[in-house]
Amino acid sequence: MPPFANDQPAAPPRHLLCVVAARPNFMKMAPLLAALSRLAPAPKLTLLHTGQHYDAVMNSDFFTALDLAPPDINLEVGSGSHAGQTADVMRRFDPVLERLRPDAVLLVGDVNSTLACALVAAKRAIPVLHVEAGLRSGDRSMPEELNRIVTDQLSALLFVSEPAGVTNLAREGIAASAVHLVGNVMIDSLRRQLPHAVPLADILAAAGQPAFLDQASGHAVLTLHRPSNVDAGATLAGLLATVAELSATLPLIFPLHPRTRAMLEQHGLLAMLHQPGLLLLPPLGYLEMLGLMRNATLVLTDSGGVQEETTALGVPCLTLRNNTERPITVELGSNTVVGCERGPILALCRAILAGHGKTGVVPALWDGKAAPRIATIIGAWLGALPAARAATP
Repeated sequence: MPPFANDQPAAPPRHLLCVVAARPNFMKMAPLLAALSRLAPAPKLTLLHTGQHYDAVMNSDFFTALDLAPPDINLEVGSGSHAGQTADVMRRFDPVLERLRPDAVLLVGDVNSTLACALVAAKRAIPVLHVEAGLRSGDRSMPEELNRIVTDQLSALLFVSEPAGVTNLAREGIAASAVHLVGNVMIDSLRRQLPHAVPLADILAAAGQPAFLDQASGHAVLTLHRPSNVDAGATLAGLLATVAELSATLPLIFPLHPRTRAMLEQHGLLAMLHQPGLLLLPPLGYLEMLGLMRNATLVLTDSGGVQEETTALGVPCLTLRNNTERPITVELGSNTVVGCERGPILALCRAILAGHGKTGVVPALWDGKAAPRIATIIGAWLGALPAARAATP
């Protein structure tokens, strides 16, 4: 006698393998995992960390601050050349896909691990879902630009944070049906965590410099890590001289990225940062960085994520590059692309100190609800897939 319908075994849940690798990835993945877990039916979620960022403060502390559970899998790749790191991720990621056979791989951002995992998944015919797709600087000398372009070409679903991304993907021949303008998941994390940001006074006390800003009416924040800015000694020395000059007028706090510290030591430039108005800090956790930036007079950076965060906070930002892949932060937000030359940087700093800095407006869909929008689209897409892949034990 045929079994009753309700005696049939339930179909296994769809399986998403979610990949993180570096600091900005954690901030994007945290709200995504939370939103995906609320779907009905909820997919099985496996979190894989490639280990591309291995510094404790830039790794485990971010998981804690963002309420991310420890990763289920850690490939422990570590540092290396772009080619070596990409190859190591590919070599270690492939057996994971062979064993788990997920329904899709969810990737965020544009680091080497993003490209590596997209390539391996695509070669195994496992769909790639890319969050923060379509961003373009137009500068192919940036490794991240190449990572973005190739990852987008391999993706089945592309989630875009600003309208320029939709235009870029259309120009590159991506089918419009695969592209979804959903907003910025980085801002989801910022909005959720801002009430928990570490107060500036606590950061200074922890650094043993509680009186650093006692006589100041404001402060600047500097982040610097792009190879184009820190690898060449002459470029780095020029930026440091400009920063030192600014710090005589406005106290400046500089959390040192591990890569930047290594380059400072390699080029013998650490002594240039011994200025009374300049405070060097070790790498900071996410909540500490929010605490530094939210009340800053201005922020100088070469980080794409910081451009977005300062726009969301309404804090004037000077991008120490000649281009940006996030044009909406300039068109609507508080960001100005200023380059690396002393004159323009200091002129804009003087304008900000005189009360003429950009505060901008927060772009549409940067409302803290990007992750639920993405999860809804992914849930419908998973539901339309043919039978789930059978994972091996």
